[in-house]
Amino acid sequence: LGWTVDAEPVPLDTEFPQWGDSRYVRLVLESETLTLAEALRHLYVLLPVLDDAKHYWVSADEVDKLLRAGEGWLPGHPEQQLITSRYLSRRWSLTRQAREALELVRLAEADDSEVESIDNAVGEETEAEEKPTPLAVLRREAILTALRARGAARVLDLGCGQGQLVQELLKDVRFTEIVGVDVSVRALTIAARRLGLDRMGERQASRVQLTQGSLAYTDQRLKGYDAAVLSEVIEHLDLPRLPALEYAVFGHARPRTVVVTTPNVEYNVRWETLPAGHVRHGDHRFEWTRAEFRAWAAEVAERHAYEVEFAPVGPDDPEVGPPTQLALFTLRAEKEAKAA
Repeated sequence: LGWTVDAEPVPLDTEFPQWGDSRYVRLVLESETLTLAEALRHLYVLLPVLDDAKHYWVSADEVDKLLRAGEGWLPGHPEQQLITSRYLSRRWSLTRQAREALELVRLAEADDSEVESIDNAVGEETEAEEKPTPLAVLRREAILTALRARGAARVLDLGCGQGQLVQELLKDVRFTEIVGVDVSVRALTIAARRLGLDRMGERQASRVQLTQGSLAYTDQRLKGYDAAVLSEVIEHLDLPRLPALEYAVFGHARPRTVVVTTPNVEYNVRWETLPAGHVRHGDHRFEWTRAEFRAWAAEVAERHAYEVEFAPVGPDDPEVGPPTQLALFTLRAEKEAKAA
C-alpha cells in the first residue's frame, strides 16, 4: 500500500525481560505521499482482517462501509479476496456482493468509464453464479454414488457421528438396512434426535439401527454386510491404533465394499482460515498426503485381499489435488465372481 512499516515488539513486562515479548507491537507507518486519512481507511479495514474477527453482527451495511473505506486501494489489491472475505466474517452472500462491486470499480478504472456504464454488462453473469456446494455435501454425494455403483443394500456407517450420512442413506429405498456405529453415546443420541427415530414409522424404523461400539475391536454384529463406510474417521485414531481398525473392518467384518474418505493435507494451503501447519480439526491425529493415503490403502488391500481405486472429492486442484481423498475397496472374491 506504500507504507514503510516499523513494528517493534512490546515486552510482556519490562521488569521481567525473561518473560519475552507480548503479542502486541509498537507500530509506526510512514509515507511521503500517503495522508493520515488514507492511513485511517487502511487501518479501518485491515485491523479486523488481521485479527480475523469482528465482535458484532455483520450485516449488509458492512458492505457499504468496506466499499467506502476501500475506495482507491482495495479494488486492485492483490489480496482483495482474502480481505473482503475476512472483513465480512466470511458471509458468502455479502462477500460476493462486495467483490462484484469492487470488480465493477476496477473495470471502470481500467476503462476510464463510469461504474454504471458497465454494471448492466456484467450483471447477468454475476447473477448466474451459484453458492459453492459445501464439501460435506460433496463427500456424502460421492459416497452414495460409490455405494449405488456397487449395488449395496445393507450398509454400515462406521463412525457415524451425528447421523448426517445415515439420514441421506434413509432417503434412498435401495438401502434396505443401515447401521450407524459410533463410540460416542452422546453422538448417537444426537443422531437419533436428528433422524427422529421416536417419530419414525415402523417400516422406516426397521431399516435403521444405531449401535455403540469401538472400531478398534472386532464385533460379530458387523459381519455380513454389503458395504461399510469410514467417512472422515481414520484420521481421528492414533496411528498405532490404525492396524486394529484395519483388521476389525477388512479382516473380520469383511464387507464386499468399503468406502474410506480422509482429508488431503496438501490441500490445506488453500484454506484461508487454516493457519499454516495446523490440521483441519483439533481431534485429527494425522492428515495424509495423496501419496501417503494411496500407499496405506494399497497395503491394506493387499493384506486383506481387496482391490482399491481412488477418486477425488471436491475441486481437484492441479497443484495440490482435491480437498478430500476417497478410496473404494472391493473384495477380490466379489470382483472375481462378477467377472465370471
